[in-house]
Amino acid sequence: MPVLTRLIPSPVVVDIRPGALNDLAGVLADQRICSSTGKLAIAISGGSGAVLRDRLMPSLPGAEWFEVGGGTLDDAIKLADAMKKGRYDAVVGLGGGKIIDCAKFAAARVGLPLVAVATNLSHDGLCSPVATLDNDAGRGSYGVPNPIAVVIDLDVIREAPVRFVRSGIGDALSNISAIADWELAARERGEDIDGLAAAMARQAGEAVLRHPGGVGDDGFLQVLAEGLVLTGIAMSVSGDSRPASGACHEINHAFDLLFPKRAASHGEQCGLGAAFAMHLRGAREESAYMASVLRRHGLPVLPEEIGFTVDEFVKVVEFAPQTRPGRYTILEHLDLSTDQIRDAYADYAKAIGS
Repeated sequence: MPVLTRLIPSPVVVDIRPGALNDLAGVLADQRICSSTGKLAIAISGGSGAVLRDRLMPSLPGAEWFEVGGGTLDDAIKLADAMKKGRYDAVVGLGGGKIIDCAKFAAARVGLPLVAVATNLSHDGLCSPVATLDNDAGRGSYGVPNPIAVVIDLDVIREAPVRFVRSGIGDALSNISAIADWELAARERGEDIDGLAAAMARQAGEAVLRHPGGVGDDGFLQVLAEGLVLTGIAMSVSGDSRPASGACHEINHAFDLLFPKRAASHGEQCGLGAAFAMHLRGAREESAYMASVLRRHGLPVLPEEIGFTVDEFVKVVEFAPQTRPGRYTILEHLDLSTDQIRDAYADYAKAIGS
Protein backbone atom coordinates (compact mmCIF):
# COMPACT_ATOMS: atom_id res chain seq x y z
CA MET A 1 0.00 0.00 0.00
CA PRO A 2 1.47 3.41 -0.90
CA VAL A 3 2.31 5.91 1.79
CA LEU A 4 -0.46 8.51 1.62
CA THR A 5 0.84 10.99 4.14
CA ARG A 6 4.07 12.03 5.80
CA LEU A 7 4.90 13.16 9.28
CA ILE A 8 5.76 16.85 9.60
CA PRO A 9 8.24 17.81 12.33
CA SER A 10 6.63 20.67 14.20
CA PRO A 11 6.03 21.89 17.75
CA VAL A 12 3.10 20.30 19.57
CA VAL A 13 2.18 23.70 21.00
CA VAL A 14 2.44 27.12 19.33
CA ASP A 15 1.02 29.91 21.50
CA ILE A 16 1.27 33.39 19.94
CA ARG A 17 -0.88 36.11 21.54
CA PRO A 18 -0.83 38.95 24.04
CA GLY A 19 -0.46 37.56 27.56
CA ALA A 20 0.79 34.14 26.46
CA LEU A 21 3.52 34.20 29.10
CA ASN A 22 0.90 34.20 31.84
CA ASP A 23 0.00 30.62 30.87
CA LEU A 24 3.56 29.33 30.48
CA ALA A 25 3.33 27.05 33.52
CA GLY A 26 0.26 25.37 32.03
CA VAL A 27 2.00 24.83 28.70
CA LEU A 28 5.02 23.31 30.43
CA ALA A 29 2.81 20.95 32.44
CA ASP A 30 1.39 19.50 29.20
CA GLN A 31 2.24 15.78 29.32
CA ARG A 32 3.37 15.90 25.68
CA ILE A 33 6.06 18.40 26.64
CA CYS A 34 7.40 17.36 30.01
CA SER A 35 5.49 16.50 33.18
CA SER A 36 3.73 18.14 36.08
CA THR A 37 6.78 17.89 38.32
CA GLY A 38 8.05 21.29 37.20
CA LYS A 39 11.68 20.11 37.02
CA LEU A 40 12.87 22.51 34.35
CA ALA A 41 16.19 23.96 33.27
CA ILE A 42 15.55 27.52 32.09
CA ALA A 43 18.23 29.35 30.12
CA ILE A 44 18.06 33.14 30.22
CA SER A 45 20.13 36.18 29.37
CA GLY A 46 21.28 38.74 31.86
CA GLY A 47 18.89 41.30 30.34
CA SER A 48 15.27 40.63 29.45
CA GLY A 49 15.48 37.06 30.74
CA ALA A 50 16.53 38.15 34.21
CA VAL A 51 13.59 40.54 34.42
CA LEU A 52 11.15 37.85 33.34
CA ARG A 53 12.65 35.39 35.82
CA ASP A 54 11.38 37.49 38.72
CA ARG A 55 7.93 37.51 37.13
CA LEU A 56 7.82 33.76 36.43
CA MET A 57 9.56 32.24 39.47
CA PRO A 58 6.42 32.02 41.63
CA SER A 59 4.61 29.94 39.00
CA LEU A 60 7.65 27.71 38.32
CA PRO A 61 8.90 26.78 41.81
CA GLY A 62 10.68 23.61 40.65
CA ALA A 63 12.74 25.30 37.95
CA GLU A 64 16.47 25.94 37.97
CA TRP A 65 17.66 29.07 36.18
CA PHE A 66 20.85 29.26 34.11
CA GLU A 67 22.21 32.60 32.97
CA VAL A 68 23.89 32.34 29.56
CA GLY A 69 26.80 34.65 28.84
CA GLY A 70 26.35 35.00 25.08
CA GLY A 71 25.72 33.19 21.83
CA THR A 72 28.90 31.20 21.35
CA LEU A 73 29.49 27.48 20.97
CA ASP A 74 31.44 27.57 24.23
CA ASP A 75 28.46 29.17 25.98
CA ALA A 76 26.18 26.41 24.70
CA ILE A 77 28.57 23.65 25.77
CA LYS A 78 28.94 25.19 29.23
CA LEU A 79 25.16 25.35 29.53
CA ALA A 80 24.84 21.68 28.57
CA ASP A 81 27.54 20.66 31.05
CA ALA A 82 25.81 22.61 33.84
CA MET A 83 22.47 20.95 33.07
CA LYS A 84 23.98 17.47 33.18
CA LYS A 85 24.38 17.89 36.95
CA GLY A 86 20.61 17.95 37.47
CA ARG A 87 17.63 15.85 36.46
CA TYR A 88 15.17 17.82 34.36
CA ASP A 89 12.09 17.11 32.29
CA ALA A 90 12.72 19.79 29.69
CA VAL A 91 14.82 22.83 28.78
CA VAL A 92 13.31 26.28 28.32
CA GLY A 93 15.10 28.91 26.26
CA LEU A 94 13.76 32.26 27.42
CA GLY A 95 15.11 35.26 25.53
CA GLY A 96 16.29 36.36 22.11
CA GLY A 97 17.85 34.39 19.29
CA LYS A 98 21.25 33.84 20.91
CA ILE A 99 19.76 32.42 24.12
CA ILE A 100 17.33 30.19 22.26
CA ASP A 101 20.07 28.88 19.97
CA CYS A 102 22.28 28.09 22.98
CA ALA A 103 19.35 26.35 24.65
CA LYS A 104 18.58 24.37 21.47
CA PHE A 105 22.16 23.11 21.25
CA ALA A 106 22.36 22.32 24.97
CA ALA A 107 19.00 20.53 24.99
CA ALA A 108 20.09 18.37 22.06
CA ARG A 109 23.38 17.60 23.78
CA VAL A 110 21.69 16.36 26.96
CA GLY A 111 18.75 14.71 25.17
CA LEU A 112 15.90 16.84 26.49
CA PRO A 113 12.99 18.54 24.70
CA LEU A 114 13.21 22.31 24.24
CA VAL A 115 10.53 24.93 24.77
CA ALA A 116 11.35 28.21 22.99
CA VAL A 117 9.97 31.34 24.68
CA ALA A 118 10.91 34.26 22.46
CA THR A 119 11.27 37.78 23.83
CA ASN A 120 11.88 39.31 20.40
CA LEU A 121 11.21 38.54 16.73
CA SER A 122 14.63 39.26 15.26
CA HIS A 123 14.85 36.23 12.91
CA ASP A 124 13.29 32.92 11.88
CA GLY A 125 15.59 30.73 13.96
CA LEU A 126 13.32 30.45 17.00
CA CYS A 127 11.51 27.42 15.53
CA SER A 128 14.13 26.08 13.13
CA PRO A 129 16.11 22.80 13.39
CA VAL A 130 19.35 24.81 13.45
CA ALA A 131 21.37 26.49 16.19
CA THR A 132 23.60 29.30 14.91
CA LEU A 133 26.53 29.86 17.25
CA ASP A 134 29.76 31.84 17.11
CA ASN A 135 32.91 29.72 17.19
CA ASP A 136 36.66 30.15 16.74
CA ALA A 137 36.27 30.04 12.94
CA GLY A 138 33.51 32.68 12.89
CA ARG A 139 29.96 31.35 12.98
CA GLY A 140 28.59 27.84 12.56
CA SER A 141 25.20 26.22 12.04
CA TYR A 142 24.46 23.08 14.05
CA GLY A 143 21.60 20.68 13.43
CA VAL A 144 19.27 20.25 16.40
CA PRO A 145 15.71 18.96 16.97
CA ASN A 146 12.83 21.39 16.56
CA PRO A 147 11.45 23.01 19.72
CA ILE A 148 8.62 20.93 21.14
CA ALA A 149 6.72 24.12 21.96
CA VAL A 150 6.92 27.80 21.04
CA VAL A 151 5.50 30.59 23.18
CA ILE A 152 5.48 34.21 21.98
CA ASP A 153 3.85 36.84 24.17
CA LEU A 154 3.08 39.85 21.99
CA ASP A 155 3.02 42.10 25.06
CA VAL A 156 6.65 41.13 25.71
CA ILE A 157 7.54 41.57 22.03
CA ARG A 158 6.23 45.16 22.09
CA GLU A 159 8.53 45.96 25.02
CA ALA A 160 11.65 44.86 23.11
CA PRO A 161 13.63 47.42 21.08
CA VAL A 162 11.88 48.02 17.77
CA ARG A 163 15.05 47.14 15.86
CA PHE A 164 14.46 43.49 16.71
CA VAL A 165 11.03 43.51 15.08
CA ARG A 166 12.46 45.26 12.04
CA SER A 167 15.16 42.60 11.76
CA GLY A 168 12.50 39.88 11.79
CA ILE A 169 10.64 41.66 9.00
CA GLY A 170 13.74 41.64 6.80
CA ASP A 171 14.33 37.95 7.48
CA ALA A 172 10.72 37.04 6.71
CA LEU A 173 10.63 39.02 3.46
CA SER A 174 13.84 37.37 2.29
CA ASN A 175 11.90 34.08 2.01
CA ILE A 176 10.44 35.35 -1.25
CA SER A 177 13.88 35.75 -2.80
CA ALA A 178 15.09 32.45 -1.32
CA ILE A 179 12.22 30.52 -2.91
CA ALA A 180 12.94 32.18 -6.25
CA ASP A 181 16.55 30.97 -5.94
CA TRP A 182 15.34 27.45 -5.10
CA GLU A 183 13.16 27.44 -8.20
CA LEU A 184 16.11 28.68 -10.26
CA ALA A 185 18.25 25.82 -8.95
CA ALA A 186 15.50 23.37 -9.92
CA ARG A 187 15.34 24.72 -13.48
CA GLU A 188 19.07 24.99 -14.04
CA ARG A 189 20.48 22.16 -11.94
CA GLY A 190 17.59 19.76 -11.45
CA GLU A 191 17.53 20.37 -7.71
CA ASP A 192 14.49 18.90 -6.00
CA ILE A 193 11.99 21.30 -4.46
CA ASP A 194 9.86 20.32 -1.49
CA GLY A 195 6.57 21.91 -2.54
CA LEU A 196 5.10 22.00 0.96
CA ALA A 197 8.17 23.65 2.47
CA ALA A 198 8.31 26.17 -0.38
CA ALA A 199 4.62 27.00 -0.01
CA MET A 200 4.93 27.54 3.73
CA ALA A 201 7.99 29.78 3.45
CA ARG A 202 6.65 31.76 0.50
CA GLN A 203 3.29 32.43 2.12
CA ALA A 204 4.99 33.44 5.38
CA GLY A 205 7.00 36.04 3.48
CA GLU A 206 4.07 37.22 1.38
CA ALA A 207 1.85 37.64 4.45
CA VAL A 208 4.38 40.02 5.99
CA LEU A 209 5.02 41.78 2.68
CA ARG A 210 1.32 42.49 2.03
CA HIS A 211 0.19 43.33 5.56
CA PRO A 212 -0.74 47.03 5.84
CA GLY A 213 0.10 47.31 9.54
CA GLY A 214 3.26 48.39 11.28
CA VAL A 215 5.61 47.36 14.05
CA GLY A 216 3.32 48.73 16.76
CA ASP A 217 0.20 46.80 15.70
CA ASP A 218 -0.77 43.52 17.36
CA GLY A 219 -2.23 42.28 14.08
CA PHE A 220 1.02 42.83 12.23
CA LEU A 221 3.12 41.35 15.06
CA GLN A 222 0.87 38.28 15.05
CA VAL A 223 1.41 37.77 11.31
CA LEU A 224 5.17 38.33 11.63
CA ALA A 225 5.49 35.91 14.55
CA GLU A 226 3.43 33.27 12.76
CA GLY A 227 5.49 33.79 9.60
CA LEU A 228 8.77 33.27 11.43
CA VAL A 229 7.46 30.11 13.10
CA LEU A 230 6.15 28.75 9.78
CA THR A 231 9.52 29.46 8.18
CA GLY A 232 11.27 27.41 10.85
CA ILE A 233 8.86 24.54 10.29
CA ALA A 234 9.40 24.83 6.51
CA MET A 235 13.11 24.27 7.07
CA SER A 236 12.32 21.17 9.13
CA VAL A 237 10.00 19.87 6.43
CA SER A 238 12.65 20.26 3.71
CA GLY A 239 15.53 19.08 5.87
CA ASP A 240 17.69 22.14 5.22
CA SER A 241 17.64 25.94 5.11
CA ARG A 242 16.71 26.17 1.41
CA PRO A 243 13.18 27.58 2.01
CA ALA A 244 14.63 30.63 3.74
CA SER A 245 18.18 30.99 2.53
CA GLY A 246 19.38 31.98 -0.94
CA ALA A 247 21.39 34.85 -2.35
CA CYS A 248 19.88 37.05 0.38
CA HIS A 249 21.59 35.03 3.09
CA GLU A 250 24.80 34.60 1.14
CA ILE A 251 25.04 38.39 1.06
CA ASN A 252 24.26 38.52 4.78
CA HIS A 253 26.99 35.97 5.58
CA ALA A 254 29.46 37.90 3.42
CA PHE A 255 28.78 41.08 5.40
CA ASP A 256 29.39 39.14 8.62
CA LEU A 257 32.60 37.51 7.43
CA LEU A 258 34.18 40.48 5.66
CA PHE A 259 33.13 43.14 8.17
CA PRO A 260 32.48 41.33 11.47
CA LYS A 261 32.80 44.47 13.59
CA ARG A 262 30.62 46.63 11.34
CA ALA A 263 27.92 44.22 10.21
CA ALA A 264 24.31 45.27 10.77
CA SER A 265 21.58 42.98 12.09
CA HIS A 266 20.83 39.68 10.36
CA GLY A 267 17.43 40.81 9.14
CA GLU A 268 18.63 44.19 7.89
CA GLN A 269 21.28 42.54 5.74
CA CYS A 270 18.96 39.78 4.52
CA GLY A 271 16.24 42.25 3.56
CA LEU A 272 18.66 44.43 1.62
CA GLY A 273 20.17 41.33 0.00
CA ALA A 274 16.73 40.03 -0.99
CA ALA A 275 15.67 43.28 -2.66
CA PHE A 276 18.94 43.43 -4.59
CA ALA A 277 18.72 39.74 -5.57
CA MET A 278 15.18 40.23 -6.88
CA HIS A 279 16.51 43.07 -9.03
CA LEU A 280 19.34 40.87 -10.34
CA ARG A 281 16.90 38.19 -11.49
CA GLY A 282 14.94 40.77 -13.47
CA ALA A 283 11.98 41.01 -11.10
CA ARG A 284 12.22 44.80 -11.10
CA GLU A 285 8.66 45.56 -9.94
CA GLU A 286 8.86 42.99 -7.15
CA SER A 287 12.23 44.35 -6.08
CA ALA A 288 10.95 47.93 -5.99
CA TYR A 289 7.85 46.91 -4.03
CA MET A 290 9.92 44.92 -1.54
CA ALA A 291 12.24 47.91 -1.10
CA SER A 292 9.25 50.20 -0.49
CA VAL A 293 7.91 47.87 2.21
CA LEU A 294 11.33 47.62 3.85
CA ARG A 295 11.54 51.42 3.87
CA ARG A 296 8.04 51.73 5.33
CA HIS A 297 9.14 49.60 8.26
CA GLY A 298 12.36 51.57 8.74
CA LEU A 299 14.71 49.00 7.22
CA PRO A 300 17.68 49.77 4.94
CA VAL A 301 17.55 49.11 1.21
CA LEU A 302 20.95 50.60 0.31
CA PRO A 303 24.34 49.68 1.83
CA GLU A 304 25.00 53.34 2.65
CA GLU A 305 22.10 53.17 5.10
CA ILE A 306 23.98 50.63 7.23
CA GLY A 307 27.36 52.33 6.92
CA PHE A 308 28.89 50.65 3.87
CA THR A 309 30.22 52.21 0.70
CA VAL A 310 29.26 51.06 -2.77
CA ASP A 311 32.74 49.57 -3.21
CA GLU A 312 32.33 47.58 0.00
CA PHE A 313 28.91 46.30 -1.10
CA VAL A 314 30.34 45.23 -4.45
CA LYS A 315 33.02 43.31 -2.56
CA VAL A 316 30.32 41.68 -0.39
CA VAL A 317 28.28 40.54 -3.40
CA GLU A 318 31.40 39.24 -5.14
CA PHE A 319 32.40 37.23 -2.07
CA ALA A 320 28.88 36.02 -1.19
CA PRO A 321 28.85 32.74 -3.20
CA GLN A 322 31.87 31.52 -1.24
CA THR A 323 29.83 31.55 1.97
CA ARG A 324 27.64 28.62 0.90
CA PRO A 325 29.61 26.28 -1.39
CA GLY A 326 27.27 24.12 -3.43
CA ARG A 327 24.25 26.40 -3.10
CA TYR A 328 22.95 27.67 -6.43
CA THR A 329 21.33 31.12 -6.46
CA ILE A 330 21.03 34.04 -8.81
CA LEU A 331 24.58 35.05 -7.81
CA GLU A 332 26.09 31.76 -8.99
CA HIS A 333 23.83 31.74 -12.04
CA LEU A 334 24.90 35.19 -13.28
CA ASP A 335 28.52 34.90 -12.09
CA LEU A 336 28.97 38.66 -12.43
CA SER A 337 32.35 40.36 -12.66
CA THR A 338 33.25 43.20 -10.32
CA ASP A 339 32.29 45.81 -12.90
CA GLN A 340 29.03 44.02 -13.69
CA ILE A 341 28.10 43.97 -10.00
CA ARG A 342 28.85 47.68 -9.79
CA ASP A 343 26.67 48.40 -12.84
CA ALA A 344 23.86 46.19 -11.50
CA TYR A 345 23.93 48.02 -8.18
CA ALA A 346 23.75 51.39 -9.93
CA ASP A 347 20.68 50.18 -11.81
CA TYR A 348 19.14 48.88 -8.59
CA ALA A 349 19.73 52.12 -6.70
CA LYS A 350 18.19 54.10 -9.54
CA ALA A 351 15.20 51.74 -9.83
CA ILE A 352 14.25 51.95 -6.14
CA GLY A 353 14.80 55.69 -5.96
CA SER A 354 17.93 56.17 -3.91
